[in-house]
Amino acid sequence: MLASAALVLLMTPGLAFFYGGMVRVENVLSMIMQNFFCMGIVSVLWVLVTYSLAFGGANGFVGGFDHVGLAHMNVQVAGYTGAAGQTIPPVVFVCFQLMFAVITPALITGASADRFRFSAFALFIALWSVLVYGPVAHWVFSPTGWLYEHGAEDFAGGTVVHANAGAAALAVAIVLGPRRGWPSGDFRPHNVPFVLLGAGLLWFGWFGFNAGSALHANELAGSAFVNTNTAAACAMLGWILMERLRDGMASTLGAASGAVAGLVAITPAAGYVTPVGSIVIGLLAGGVCALATAVKGKVGIDDALDVGAVHLVGGALGALLIGLLGSSDIGGRDGLFYGGGSRLLREQIVAVAAVVAYSFVVSLIIAGAVRLVHRLRVTADEEAEGLDTTQHGEVAYRLW
Repeated sequence: MLASAALVLLMTPGLAFFYGGMVRVENVLSMIMQNFFCMGIVSVLWVLVTYSLAFGGANGFVGGFDHVGLAHMNVQVAGYTGAAGQTIPPVVFVCFQLMFAVITPALITGASADRFRFSAFALFIALWSVLVYGPVAHWVFSPTGWLYEHGAEDFAGGTVVHANAGAAALAVAIVLGPRRGWPSGDFRPHNVPFVLLGAGLLWFGWFGFNAGSALHANELAGSAFVNTNTAAACAMLGWILMERLRDGMASTLGAASGAVAGLVAITPAAGYVTPVGSIVIGLLAGGVCALATAVKGKVGIDDALDVGAVHLVGGALGALLIGLLGSSDIGGRDGLFYGGGSRLLREQIVAVAAVVAYSFVVSLIIAGAVRLVHRLRVTADEEAEGLDTTQHGEVAYRLW
Protein backbone atom coordinates (compact mmCIF):
# COMPACT_ATOMS: atom_id res chain seq x y z
CA MET A 1 0.00 0.00 0.00
CA LEU A 2 2.85 2.38 0.71
CA ALA A 3 4.30 1.55 -2.70
CA SER A 4 0.90 2.28 -4.25
CA ALA A 5 0.80 5.60 -2.41
CA ALA A 6 4.23 6.46 -3.81
CA LEU A 7 3.03 5.57 -7.32
CA VAL A 8 0.05 7.90 -6.92
CA LEU A 9 2.33 10.71 -5.76
CA LEU A 10 4.40 10.22 -8.93
CA MET A 11 1.29 11.01 -10.93
CA THR A 12 1.42 14.68 -9.92
CA PRO A 13 4.89 15.30 -11.43
CA GLY A 14 3.66 13.27 -14.39
CA LEU A 15 0.68 15.60 -14.69
CA ALA A 16 3.05 18.57 -14.44
CA PHE A 17 4.96 17.37 -17.51
CA PHE A 18 1.75 16.37 -19.31
CA TYR A 19 0.29 19.85 -18.85
CA GLY A 20 3.65 21.62 -19.08
CA GLY A 21 4.28 20.30 -22.57
CA MET A 22 0.89 21.53 -23.76
CA VAL A 23 1.28 25.20 -22.85
CA ARG A 24 3.28 27.95 -24.54
CA VAL A 25 7.01 27.92 -23.92
CA GLU A 26 6.68 31.05 -21.77
CA ASN A 27 4.43 29.24 -19.28
CA VAL A 28 5.91 25.77 -18.84
CA LEU A 29 7.54 26.48 -15.46
CA SER A 30 4.37 28.14 -14.22
CA MET A 31 2.36 25.03 -15.02
CA ILE A 32 4.89 22.70 -13.41
CA MET A 33 5.15 24.96 -10.37
CA GLN A 34 1.38 24.98 -9.84
CA ASN A 35 1.34 21.19 -9.78
CA PHE A 36 4.27 20.97 -7.38
CA PHE A 37 2.66 23.60 -5.17
CA CYS A 38 -0.34 21.28 -4.78
CA MET A 39 2.02 18.61 -3.44
CA GLY A 40 3.07 21.06 -0.75
CA ILE A 41 -0.04 22.89 0.38
CA VAL A 42 -2.46 19.96 0.11
CA SER A 43 -0.13 17.69 2.11
CA VAL A 44 -0.02 20.18 4.97
CA LEU A 45 -3.77 20.81 4.91
CA TRP A 46 -4.43 17.05 4.83
CA VAL A 47 -2.55 16.63 8.09
CA LEU A 48 -4.14 19.66 9.70
CA VAL A 49 -7.81 19.32 8.73
CA THR A 50 -8.77 17.77 5.38
CA TYR A 51 -8.33 14.14 6.40
CA SER A 52 -10.61 14.76 9.36
CA LEU A 53 -13.22 16.39 7.11
CA ALA A 54 -13.05 13.47 4.69
CA PHE A 55 -12.98 10.49 7.06
CA GLY A 56 -13.87 11.75 10.53
CA GLY A 57 -17.23 12.06 12.25
CA ALA A 58 -20.59 10.44 11.55
CA ASN A 59 -22.25 13.29 9.65
CA GLY A 60 -23.38 12.33 6.15
CA PHE A 61 -22.29 15.62 4.57
CA VAL A 62 -18.87 16.28 6.05
CA GLY A 63 -16.60 14.67 8.61
CA GLY A 64 -15.87 16.15 11.99
CA PHE A 65 -12.79 17.60 13.63
CA ASP A 66 -11.87 14.53 15.65
CA HIS A 67 -8.77 13.86 13.50
CA VAL A 68 -7.49 17.45 13.23
CA GLY A 69 -3.71 17.35 13.15
CA LEU A 70 -4.09 13.59 12.57
CA ALA A 71 -5.10 13.14 16.19
CA HIS A 72 -6.22 9.58 16.89
CA MET A 73 -4.72 8.71 13.51
CA ASN A 74 -4.77 4.98 14.18
CA VAL A 75 -8.50 4.85 14.88
CA GLN A 76 -10.02 2.37 12.46
CA VAL A 77 -12.04 3.59 9.48
CA ALA A 78 -14.96 1.17 9.20
CA GLY A 79 -15.03 -0.53 5.83
CA TYR A 80 -11.46 0.42 5.04
CA THR A 81 -9.19 -0.35 7.99
CA GLY A 82 -9.46 -3.04 10.60
CA ALA A 83 -12.74 -4.37 9.20
CA ALA A 84 -13.35 -7.99 8.25
CA GLY A 85 -10.83 -9.01 5.64
CA GLN A 86 -8.96 -5.70 5.84
CA THR A 87 -5.45 -5.62 7.26
CA ILE A 88 -4.23 -2.19 6.17
CA PRO A 89 -3.20 -0.03 9.16
CA PRO A 90 -5.09 3.26 9.45
CA VAL A 91 -1.89 5.32 9.12
CA VAL A 92 -1.21 3.66 5.76
CA PHE A 93 -4.74 4.52 4.65
CA VAL A 94 -4.05 8.14 5.62
CA CYS A 95 -0.95 8.17 3.41
CA PHE A 96 -2.70 6.52 0.47
CA GLN A 97 -5.69 8.86 0.52
CA LEU A 98 -3.40 11.88 0.86
CA MET A 99 -2.06 11.27 -2.63
CA PHE A 100 -5.60 11.38 -4.04
CA ALA A 101 -6.14 14.70 -2.30
CA VAL A 102 -2.90 16.04 -3.83
CA ILE A 103 -3.56 15.24 -7.47
CA THR A 104 -7.22 16.30 -7.54
CA PRO A 105 -6.68 20.09 -7.32
CA ALA A 106 -3.60 19.73 -9.53
CA LEU A 107 -5.91 18.57 -12.32
CA ILE A 108 -7.70 21.93 -12.22
CA THR A 109 -4.54 23.79 -13.28
CA GLY A 110 -4.93 22.74 -16.91
CA ALA A 111 -8.09 24.80 -17.37
CA SER A 112 -6.53 28.02 -16.06
CA ALA A 113 -3.23 27.75 -17.95
CA ASP A 114 -1.43 30.90 -19.11
CA ARG A 115 -3.37 33.42 -17.02
CA PHE A 116 -3.86 32.54 -13.31
CA ARG A 117 -1.82 34.76 -10.99
CA PHE A 118 0.22 32.44 -8.79
CA SER A 119 -0.67 34.04 -5.44
CA ALA A 120 -4.38 33.92 -6.30
CA PHE A 121 -4.02 30.34 -7.47
CA ALA A 122 -2.38 29.40 -4.17
CA LEU A 123 -5.24 30.88 -2.15
CA PHE A 124 -7.87 29.24 -4.37
CA ILE A 125 -6.29 25.78 -4.14
CA ALA A 126 -5.96 25.96 -0.35
CA LEU A 127 -9.63 26.87 0.06
CA TRP A 128 -10.80 24.38 -2.56
CA SER A 129 -8.92 21.50 -0.98
CA VAL A 130 -10.72 22.03 2.32
CA LEU A 131 -14.16 23.23 1.21
CA VAL A 132 -14.70 21.02 -1.84
CA TYR A 133 -12.40 18.01 -1.82
CA GLY A 134 -12.87 17.20 1.87
CA PRO A 135 -16.69 17.09 1.80
CA VAL A 136 -16.91 15.30 -1.57
CA ALA A 137 -14.43 12.63 -0.47
CA HIS A 138 -16.55 12.17 2.65
CA TRP A 139 -19.75 11.76 0.63
CA VAL A 140 -18.36 9.00 -1.58
CA PHE A 141 -15.43 7.34 0.21
CA SER A 142 -16.38 7.54 3.89
CA PRO A 143 -18.68 4.77 5.18
CA THR A 144 -20.79 7.51 6.82
CA GLY A 145 -21.02 9.66 3.68
CA TRP A 146 -24.50 10.12 2.25
CA LEU A 147 -23.63 8.91 -1.26
CA TYR A 148 -21.76 5.91 0.14
CA GLU A 149 -24.80 4.99 2.23
CA HIS A 150 -27.06 5.65 -0.75
CA GLY A 151 -25.23 2.88 -2.62
CA ALA A 152 -23.11 4.82 -5.11
CA GLU A 153 -19.98 2.99 -6.27
CA ASP A 154 -16.64 4.66 -7.02
CA PHE A 155 -13.70 2.30 -6.83
CA ALA A 156 -10.85 4.80 -7.04
CA GLY A 157 -12.20 8.31 -7.56
CA GLY A 158 -14.03 8.84 -10.84
CA THR A 159 -16.41 11.19 -9.08
CA VAL A 160 -14.29 12.28 -6.10
CA VAL A 161 -11.19 13.05 -8.18
CA HIS A 162 -12.01 13.45 -11.85
CA ALA A 163 -15.59 14.69 -12.17
CA ASN A 164 -14.96 16.87 -9.12
CA ALA A 165 -11.83 18.46 -10.58
CA GLY A 166 -13.36 18.75 -14.04
CA ALA A 167 -16.38 20.66 -12.76
CA ALA A 168 -14.14 22.95 -10.72
CA ALA A 169 -11.91 23.52 -13.75
CA LEU A 170 -14.85 24.77 -15.81
CA ALA A 171 -15.90 27.09 -12.99
CA VAL A 172 -12.41 28.56 -12.73
CA ALA A 173 -12.17 28.98 -16.51
CA ILE A 174 -15.46 30.88 -16.51
CA VAL A 175 -14.42 33.24 -13.71
CA LEU A 176 -10.96 33.85 -15.19
CA GLY A 177 -12.20 34.40 -18.72
CA PRO A 178 -10.44 33.26 -21.89
CA ARG A 179 -6.77 33.54 -22.69
CA ARG A 180 -5.57 36.56 -24.63
CA GLY A 181 -6.21 35.83 -28.31
CA TRP A 182 -8.42 32.78 -27.73
CA PRO A 183 -9.80 31.04 -29.75
CA SER A 184 -8.02 32.28 -32.87
CA GLY A 185 -4.51 32.46 -31.42
CA ASP A 186 -1.74 29.89 -31.73
CA PHE A 187 -1.93 27.71 -28.62
CA ARG A 188 -0.23 24.60 -29.94
CA PRO A 189 1.80 22.56 -27.42
CA HIS A 190 5.38 23.73 -27.18
CA ASN A 191 6.85 20.31 -26.29
CA VAL A 192 4.93 17.18 -27.29
CA PRO A 193 7.66 14.85 -25.93
CA PHE A 194 6.95 16.36 -22.49
CA VAL A 195 3.29 15.48 -22.98
CA LEU A 196 4.17 11.89 -23.85
CA LEU A 197 6.56 11.64 -20.90
CA GLY A 198 3.85 12.94 -18.60
CA ALA A 199 1.29 10.53 -20.02
CA GLY A 200 3.69 7.64 -19.49
CA LEU A 201 4.29 8.61 -15.87
CA LEU A 202 0.55 8.98 -15.33
CA TRP A 203 -0.13 5.57 -16.86
CA PHE A 204 2.52 4.01 -14.62
CA GLY A 205 1.31 5.76 -11.48
CA TRP A 206 -2.30 4.92 -12.23
CA PHE A 207 -1.65 1.27 -11.39
CA GLY A 208 -1.08 2.38 -7.80
CA PHE A 209 -4.13 4.62 -8.02
CA ASN A 210 -6.54 1.91 -9.14
CA ALA A 211 -5.03 -1.42 -8.12
CA GLY A 212 -4.01 0.10 -4.78
CA SER A 213 -7.64 1.02 -4.13
CA ALA A 214 -8.33 -2.68 -3.52
CA LEU A 215 -6.36 -2.11 -0.28
CA HIS A 216 -5.00 -5.63 -0.68
CA ALA A 217 -2.55 -7.62 -2.78
CA ASN A 218 -5.32 -9.90 -3.99
CA GLU A 219 -7.44 -10.91 -6.98
CA LEU A 220 -9.41 -7.67 -6.89
CA ALA A 221 -6.20 -5.66 -7.16
CA GLY A 222 -5.17 -7.79 -10.12
CA SER A 223 -8.52 -7.22 -11.82
CA ALA A 224 -8.22 -3.48 -11.28
CA PHE A 225 -4.69 -3.56 -12.72
CA VAL A 226 -5.78 -5.44 -15.86
CA ASN A 227 -8.83 -3.23 -16.36
CA THR A 228 -6.77 -0.08 -15.93
CA ASN A 229 -4.26 -1.04 -18.60
CA THR A 230 -6.92 -2.36 -20.98
CA ALA A 231 -9.09 0.75 -20.78
CA ALA A 232 -6.11 3.06 -21.31
CA ALA A 233 -5.02 1.09 -24.37
CA CYS A 234 -8.52 1.00 -25.85
CA ALA A 235 -9.13 4.70 -25.23
CA MET A 236 -5.85 5.59 -26.90
CA LEU A 237 -6.94 3.58 -29.95
CA GLY A 238 -10.43 5.09 -29.84
CA TRP A 239 -9.08 8.65 -29.68
CA ILE A 240 -6.62 8.28 -32.57
CA LEU A 241 -9.29 6.50 -34.63
CA MET A 242 -11.58 9.46 -34.06
CA GLU A 243 -8.76 11.79 -35.13
CA ARG A 244 -8.10 9.69 -38.20
CA LEU A 245 -11.74 9.85 -39.25
CA ARG A 246 -12.04 13.56 -38.48
CA ASP A 247 -8.64 14.94 -39.50
CA GLY A 248 -7.15 12.28 -41.75
CA MET A 249 -4.24 11.55 -39.40
CA ALA A 250 -3.53 10.30 -35.89
CA SER A 251 -1.44 12.55 -33.63
CA THR A 252 0.93 11.69 -30.81
CA LEU A 253 -0.86 14.31 -28.71
CA GLY A 254 -4.10 12.46 -29.38
CA ALA A 255 -2.56 9.15 -28.36
CA ALA A 256 -1.41 10.64 -25.05
CA SER A 257 -4.75 12.35 -24.43
CA GLY A 258 -6.66 9.20 -25.31
CA ALA A 259 -4.68 7.07 -22.89
CA VAL A 260 -5.34 9.55 -20.08
CA ALA A 261 -9.05 9.66 -20.97
CA GLY A 262 -9.21 5.88 -20.65
CA LEU A 263 -7.40 5.96 -17.33
CA VAL A 264 -9.85 8.55 -16.07
CA ALA A 265 -12.92 6.63 -17.21
CA ILE A 266 -11.83 3.30 -15.73
CA THR A 267 -10.95 4.85 -12.37
CA PRO A 268 -14.43 4.52 -10.82
CA ALA A 269 -15.03 1.12 -12.43
CA ALA A 270 -11.68 -0.66 -12.21
CA GLY A 271 -12.77 -3.03 -9.45
CA TYR A 272 -16.35 -3.46 -10.61
CA VAL A 273 -16.27 -4.50 -14.29
CA THR A 274 -14.93 -7.41 -16.31
CA PRO A 275 -12.03 -7.01 -18.77
CA VAL A 276 -14.58 -6.88 -21.59
CA GLY A 277 -16.33 -4.10 -19.69
CA SER A 278 -13.04 -2.20 -19.51
CA ILE A 279 -12.70 -2.49 -23.30
CA VAL A 280 -16.14 -0.94 -23.73
CA ILE A 281 -15.36 1.83 -21.25
CA GLY A 282 -12.01 2.56 -22.88
CA LEU A 283 -13.31 2.72 -26.43
CA LEU A 284 -16.23 4.93 -25.42
CA ALA A 285 -13.98 7.21 -23.37
CA GLY A 286 -11.54 7.68 -26.24
CA GLY A 287 -14.25 8.58 -28.71
CA VAL A 288 -16.52 10.60 -26.44
CA CYS A 289 -13.73 12.63 -24.81
CA ALA A 290 -12.17 13.37 -28.21
CA LEU A 291 -15.51 14.73 -29.39
CA ALA A 292 -15.96 16.69 -26.15
CA THR A 293 -12.79 18.68 -26.79
CA ALA A 294 -14.56 20.42 -29.66
CA VAL A 295 -17.42 21.62 -27.46
CA LYS A 296 -15.54 24.26 -25.47
CA GLY A 297 -15.22 26.57 -28.47
CA LYS A 298 -18.93 26.35 -29.15
CA VAL A 299 -19.91 27.18 -25.56
CA GLY A 300 -17.27 29.90 -25.19
CA ILE A 301 -15.41 28.43 -22.21
CA ASP A 302 -11.62 28.52 -22.56
CA ASP A 303 -10.75 25.31 -20.74
CA ALA A 304 -7.17 25.58 -21.94
CA LEU A 305 -6.04 21.96 -21.69
CA ASP A 306 -9.44 20.24 -21.89
CA VAL A 307 -9.77 19.30 -18.23
CA GLY A 308 -13.54 19.28 -18.54
CA ALA A 309 -13.56 17.19 -21.71
CA VAL A 310 -11.21 14.56 -20.30
CA HIS A 311 -11.77 14.52 -16.54
CA LEU A 312 -15.36 15.69 -16.11
CA VAL A 313 -16.69 13.81 -19.13
CA GLY A 314 -14.41 10.80 -18.65
CA GLY A 315 -14.98 10.51 -14.91
CA ALA A 316 -18.75 10.89 -15.25
CA LEU A 317 -18.87 8.43 -18.14
CA GLY A 318 -16.98 5.77 -16.23
CA ALA A 319 -19.11 6.24 -13.12
CA LEU A 320 -22.34 5.96 -15.09
CA LEU A 321 -21.20 2.89 -17.01
CA ILE A 322 -20.83 1.02 -13.72
CA GLY A 323 -24.61 1.10 -13.64
CA LEU A 324 -24.65 -0.83 -16.91
CA LEU A 325 -21.48 -2.95 -16.82
CA GLY A 326 -20.96 -3.64 -13.11
CA SER A 327 -20.41 -7.33 -12.34
CA SER A 328 -20.66 -8.90 -8.90
CA ASP A 329 -18.23 -11.57 -10.11
CA ILE A 330 -15.50 -8.92 -9.94
CA GLY A 331 -16.65 -6.73 -7.06
CA GLY A 332 -19.57 -4.52 -6.13
CA ARG A 333 -23.02 -5.12 -7.60
CA ASP A 334 -24.48 -6.18 -10.92
CA GLY A 335 -25.40 -3.44 -13.35
CA LEU A 336 -28.30 -3.35 -15.78
CA PHE A 337 -26.58 -5.51 -18.41
CA TYR A 338 -25.76 -8.19 -15.82
CA GLY A 339 -29.26 -8.61 -14.46
CA GLY A 340 -29.03 -6.12 -11.63
CA GLY A 341 -31.81 -3.84 -12.83
CA SER A 342 -31.65 -0.06 -13.03
CA ARG A 343 -31.16 0.77 -9.36
CA LEU A 344 -27.36 0.98 -9.48
CA LEU A 345 -27.53 3.19 -12.57
CA ARG A 346 -29.91 5.55 -10.80
CA GLU A 347 -27.58 5.72 -7.81
CA GLN A 348 -24.64 6.50 -10.09
CA ILE A 349 -26.60 9.28 -11.78
CA VAL A 350 -27.37 10.84 -8.39
CA ALA A 351 -23.71 10.63 -7.34
CA VAL A 352 -22.38 12.21 -10.53
CA ALA A 353 -24.99 14.97 -10.51
CA ALA A 354 -24.42 15.80 -6.83
CA VAL A 355 -20.63 15.92 -7.07
CA VAL A 356 -20.58 17.95 -10.28
CA ALA A 357 -23.18 20.44 -9.05
CA TYR A 358 -21.54 20.95 -5.66
CA SER A 359 -18.05 21.27 -7.06
CA PHE A 360 -19.07 23.67 -9.82
CA VAL A 361 -21.12 25.98 -7.61
CA VAL A 362 -18.72 26.08 -4.66
CA SER A 363 -15.74 26.54 -7.00
CA LEU A 364 -17.50 29.52 -8.57
CA ILE A 365 -18.06 30.95 -5.10
CA ILE A 366 -14.45 30.38 -4.02
CA ALA A 367 -13.02 31.90 -7.20
CA GLY A 368 -15.38 34.85 -6.89
CA ALA A 369 -14.44 35.36 -3.25
CA VAL A 370 -10.73 35.27 -4.06
CA ARG A 371 -11.31 37.82 -6.83
CA LEU A 372 -12.87 40.19 -4.29
CA VAL A 373 -9.67 40.32 -2.24
CA HIS A 374 -6.99 39.59 -4.83
CA ARG A 375 -6.45 40.03 -8.57
CA LEU A 376 -7.05 36.62 -10.18
CA ARG A 377 -5.53 37.19 -13.60
CA VAL A 378 -2.17 38.46 -14.61
CA THR A 379 -2.24 41.68 -16.63
CA ALA A 380 -2.37 41.63 -20.43
CA ASP A 381 1.32 42.55 -20.60
CA GLU A 382 2.25 39.83 -18.10
CA GLU A 383 0.23 37.28 -20.05
CA ALA A 384 1.97 38.24 -23.28
CA GLU A 385 5.41 38.01 -21.66
CA GLY A 386 4.58 34.72 -19.98
CA LEU A 387 4.05 33.58 -16.41
CA ASP A 388 7.47 31.98 -16.06
CA THR A 389 9.20 35.35 -15.93
CA THR A 390 6.41 37.52 -14.51
CA GLN A 391 5.36 35.14 -11.71
CA HIS A 392 8.54 33.20 -11.00
CA GLY A 393 11.44 35.16 -12.50
CA GLU A 394 12.72 32.16 -14.44
CA VAL A 395 12.81 30.71 -17.94
CA ALA A 396 12.57 27.04 -18.82
CA TYR A 397 15.15 26.90 -21.60
CA ARG A 398 18.43 28.73 -22.13
CA LEU A 399 19.94 27.73 -25.44
CA TRP A 400 22.94 30.03 -25.35
